[in-house]
Amino acid sequence: MTDSLDSQLEKYLSDAYSIEKQALVQMKMAPGIAGDARLAKLFEDHCRETEGHERLIGARLEARGGSPSKVKNAVMEAGGVGFALFAKAQPDTPGKLVAHAHSYEALEEASYDLLALVAEQAGDQETVEVAQRIRDEEIAMKQRLAGVFDVAAHASLREVEPDDLDEQLIKYLADAHALEQQAIELLERGQTIAGDSALASLFEEHLAETRGHAERVEALIVQKGGRTSSVKDAALRLGALNWGGFFAAHPDTPGKLAAFAYAFENLEIAGYGLLRCVAAHAGDGHAVLLAEQILAEERAAAEKIQAEFGHALSSTLVEQGIAPQA
Repeated sequence: MTDSLDSQLEKYLSDAYSIEKQALVQMKMAPGIAGDARLAKLFEDHCRETEGHERLIGARLEARGGSPSKVKNAVMEAGGVGFALFAKAQPDTPGKLVAHAHSYEALEEASYDLLALVAEQAGDQETVEVAQRIRDEEIAMKQRLAGVFDVAAHASLREVEPDDLDEQLIKYLADAHALEQQAIELLERGQTIAGDSALASLFEEHLAETRGHAERVEALIVQKGGRTSSVKDAALRLGALNWGGFFAAHPDTPGKLAAFAYAFENLEIAGYGLLRCVAAHAGDGHAVLLAEQILAEERAAAEKIQAEFGHALSSTLVEQGIAPQA
C-alpha cells in the first residue's frame, strides 16, 4: 500500500510541477497585455511567487527520487501560451485575462488541496506543509484578482463611448450565456464519468440551476434586443466535450474532475463578477441584479464541490486499488 501511495504522491507532485510551469508562462505574458498598471503589478508580483512554487515542488520531487514529466511540461507550457494569446485576441483583454487567471488560481488551489491530502495519506508531512503553504498563496492571489474585477471591467471599457455601453453589456451577457452552455455540457458528461456518487449528485443538482441560468441570461439578451452568439456557444460546447474526453481517459478521474469543476465554477464567478461591473457602468439595474443572483449560486456550487475534494480523492484511490489509510 505504501509503495502505491508513494507512486500516487509522485504523480500529484509531477502534476503540480507541470501546472506551475504553465502558470509561469501565463504570469510572464500577462503584465504586457493586462491593459492597466495595477493589474500588471498583480501579475508581476505573483510571477515571483510562482517561481518560488516551482522551486519548492521541484525540490520535493527530487527529494522523493522522482522527476517531472518532460512531455507533460511541454504540453502545459504550450497551454499557457495559448491561454495568454486567447486573452490577447479578445477586444476586452483585461476582463478576459483576469477571469481566466482567477479560474486558474482556483485550479491550483484545488490541485494543492488534493496534493496535501495524498501526502498526508502517504505520511509525507514535509510535502503536506509545502502544499498547504503554496495553496494559501494561490488563494490569496485568487482573492486579489476578485478584488479587481471592477478595475478590469473599467480597463476593458476605457475606449468605449457611453452610447456603446449597452452594446458592450449585451456582449458580456452573450459571453455568460456561452459559459452556461459549456457548463451544461460539462455537468452532463461529469455525471457519467465522475466515478463518485456524491460528486455525480452535486453535478446533477447544479445542472438544473445551470439550465435556469442560461434561460434567464438568454431572456435578458432578447429583452435588450440582442441575441446569443451561436458560433461562440458552439465553440464552447465543443470545448466541454473535449474536456469530458480528457477526464474519461484519466485513471484518477474523480479527483481531477472535482478540481476542474471547481476551477470552472470560479471562471463563472469571475464572468458574473465582471458582468455585474459592466451592468453597473451601463446603469442597468436589472442586469446587475441578475448577475448578483447567479453569482451567489455559482459561489455556493463552488463551495459544495470544494467540500467534496476529500471524498473525491478517496474514490480516486479506491479506483486505483489503493485503500486509504485509517
